[in-house]
Amino acid sequence: MKRSAMELAAIATAAVPGLCPIGYAALSDDPEDFDSALIVDDKKNRWRVRSPRHDEASMRLESELSALRAFSAKVRASLPFALPAVAGTVRQGPLRTFVYKDLPGHRASLEELSALGEQLANELGGAMAAIHQIPDDSIEIAGLPIYTADEIRQRKLNELDTAAATGKVPSRLLRRWEHAMEDVSLWRFNAAVVHGSFDEEQVQVLGSKITAVSGWTDLHVGDPADDFAWLSAIEDHDFGEKVFAAYIGSRGEKADPHIMRRAALSAEFALAQWLVKSLDSKDAHRIAEAEQMLQELDENIAEYGGQPLSVVEEPRPVSQVFADASKSPAPANSTEKPATSPAAASPVAAAQPEDNVVSEKEPKTKKPEQGTNDSTDSSAPKSTD
Repeated sequence: MKRSAMELAAIATAAVPGLCPIGYAALSDDPEDFDSALIVDDKKNRWRVRSPRHDEASMRLESELSALRAFSAKVRASLPFALPAVAGTVRQGPLRTFVYKDLPGHRASLEELSALGEQLANELGGAMAAIHQIPDDSIEIAGLPIYTADEIRQRKLNELDTAAATGKVPSRLLRRWEHAMEDVSLWRFNAAVVHGSFDEEQVQVLGSKITAVSGWTDLHVGDPADDFAWLSAIEDHDFGEKVFAAYIGSRGEKADPHIMRRAALSAEFALAQWLVKSLDSKDAHRIAEAEQMLQELDENIAEYGGQPLSVVEEPRPVSQVFADASKSPAPANSTEKPATSPAAASPVAAAQPEDNVVSEKEPKTKKPEQGTNDSTDSSAPKSTD
């Protein structure tokens, strides 16, 4: 049952004794999973309320509480931003609503963040580097998930099989993702502490400085590239590169050079994961929307090439190889067809791994025009080009 901002304000008074709301407003904060509101009390203090809408969302809030409690004073002091503080909770049946003290700063859109330029890019790179440098034992103590690089890769392959079984994912995308997931050189990285839900909605800024990071419900040890996936939705690709450069500057030799490739993969594959989730929910509107977004991504990659994912070049389909060979002009003064070497005819020809690849610019292309839909689910993954 959806709760209004007024209802959440009333719940907050039960969670925090002495809280007297004089103003409230609904917040867009994972609306599929949570009802959220901002409250102002009679002392001008600001509070945020998150109320889970189902058991899974409730478990995420409980995980966040465990994570925040596991962060020692030393860990908190090492982070260049503020963390949420739980002021109180109240249980309603099997679900528990959380009230937090409001964090300094304000949330900004993707466009607003990228408009802040290099200084904000440096802040973001430093913030993500600080998260990825949190000691693993903090996560272990909290009982949160810990995955190795091999486990992460295998989980994605399993999810790819599930997505392929729906019959609704374009075959070109399936081949592209499978090739990246089977490129073992792409998955040689050291797992690190990962925020898990890092995007513009979790960041609060004041001027060009990041003041706070919230939304720690998916904290775990895993692939640091997951925290970069949201940057794929920013049209200014130079901004993303500046964020990564700042990250490299903070992490030094511990930084994985292929993070941005796996981040692009994560952003694209999120559409297939959302399709599977939509099919499970049997929501016809969401299913149709997920299919449309996948089709648009497939067409965009076919026309513009897309961001590079694999370290090893993806093999072309055999039919395309022979089609290209048949178009090759015959040598001058010769009636014979040019001989095609086995290497040139092979679909895996000249697929040489790149060494020490740090980042690669996506071709600067014009985005396809898309219509707007006022009923679009705000929880849907951001469309990537």
